[in-house]
Amino acid sequence: MSKIVVLGAGIAGHTAATHLRRKLSKEHEIIVVSPNRNYQWVPSNIWVGIGRMNPKDVIFPLEPLYKKSRIEYKQAKVSIFWPEGDLKSRKPFVEIEYVFGEKKGTKEKVEYDFLINATGPKLAFDQTEGLNPGTNKAYSVCTYDHAIHAAEGLKKVMKQAKTATEKINILIGTGHPKATCQGAAFEYILNVENEIRKAGLRDKFNITWISNEYELGDFGMDGMLLSYGNEQLSSKELIEMVFEDRGIDWILGAGVTKIDEGLCTYENLEGETKTISFDFAMLIPAFSGHGFKAFSQNGNDITEKLFKGFMIVDADYTPKPYEEWRVQDWPETYQNPSYKNIFAPGIAFAPPHAISKPRKSPNGRDIFPSPPRTGMPSGITAKLVADNIIHMIKNNTDEIHHRGSLGNMGAACVASAGFGFTKGSAIAITTFPIVPDYQKYPETHGRDIKKTFGEMGLAGHWVKHSLHHAFLWKAKMKPFWYLIPE
Repeated sequence: MSKIVVLGAGIAGHTAATHLRRKLSKEHEIIVVSPNRNYQWVPSNIWVGIGRMNPKDVIFPLEPLYKKSRIEYKQAKVSIFWPEGDLKSRKPFVEIEYVFGEKKGTKEKVEYDFLINATGPKLAFDQTEGLNPGTNKAYSVCTYDHAIHAAEGLKKVMKQAKTATEKINILIGTGHPKATCQGAAFEYILNVENEIRKAGLRDKFNITWISNEYELGDFGMDGMLLSYGNEQLSSKELIEMVFEDRGIDWILGAGVTKIDEGLCTYENLEGETKTISFDFAMLIPAFSGHGFKAFSQNGNDITEKLFKGFMIVDADYTPKPYEEWRVQDWPETYQNPSYKNIFAPGIAFAPPHAISKPRKSPNGRDIFPSPPRTGMPSGITAKLVADNIIHMIKNNTDEIHHRGSLGNMGAACVASAGFGFTKGSAIAITTFPIVPDYQKYPETHGRDIKKTFGEMGLAGHWVKHSLHHAFLWKAKMKPFWYLIPE
């Protein structure tokens, strides 16, 4: 019998746990450790953030589902990794602390044969002074409870606009010089603009996009060259077209450093410190590792063998100039090289380098997006890790059977551009590969132009809304859930 412990119950952790349970016999134990009592379909938080969905539409409780599926669930947070065990036991374990119920505050050792670290990122609001969701007129949609507050804040300024004599300023984008998840902010700004326009208030607002991107449409992936209908255009041209059509201004190469009440301070790539005022802002924070510690059997600190901010996996972390980085540097198995029974899919693994070109201001401040690993890549890498563990258990082998790098993996994104079944819209973009391969596709910005394309329109909204229901069906392990791809 094997015991597999999964840390985290987001897209990556939940995907791994459900596939493990489906494919392994009941003699094998699956344990999920997560401080969150609910699963949330994060991509739909943007709709909660404009008041078009309620939290109940994007979440469901984990414990009843796991109990029914024979997955053990511990509502707790992990703090220390002991990959060799300790002097009392050679069995590897993690230390956890319960965060809810009768056991709240109680610590426990959870042993494992295989460990999947799917803890995702820490939402590092503290890395930007004053960026605290729901304060200083600034909000977030990173979690469903943050999104509720954002919807309330948006409703408030829309009400103010009806009698305002001056235009109301909205600011949406990234709230840290190295923040990622530009896609979520992009969806949100388009949905906010759509809500304001539908309310007949568009002329009452200035709406501005602020981002650490060097160009529009970078999205932390160094932009894309797209097939768009019978033409080719860059993601920069596409997003410029969308913003210009909707009257959205933009500020690029901006590293936000401080948020005061209605005032954003940022440094640009010219080294200038500037400010912009706002009445409502939604700014994505930095993502960071959780600060976990790791110890050897005799108690020596071995954190550097497991973590480099996020977890170290089978990537090439050798420092190199940007021009020398290759897709081959990216991991294929998400397995820790020091401990072969530990894996880290999704956002939990440390990327070997940025995808977008690193840029510094003259003052030495890094201002560029960190690599995105959310959504579809999280689900795909989690299933890959689960399949490798299943193969190792069933065949009693250390052999890795499944591989998949972001350098040879495609992704599809349906970005909502406005909610509505008759007047909604979405921008659908597929990209292959996620990490551009400039050697293989030198003429098309590192990607296969036949598999990298964009479309925009009402049908995209229907697809986006259908995917919302499909992926919640999948997450709830409804009949034939496993037939829905990651």
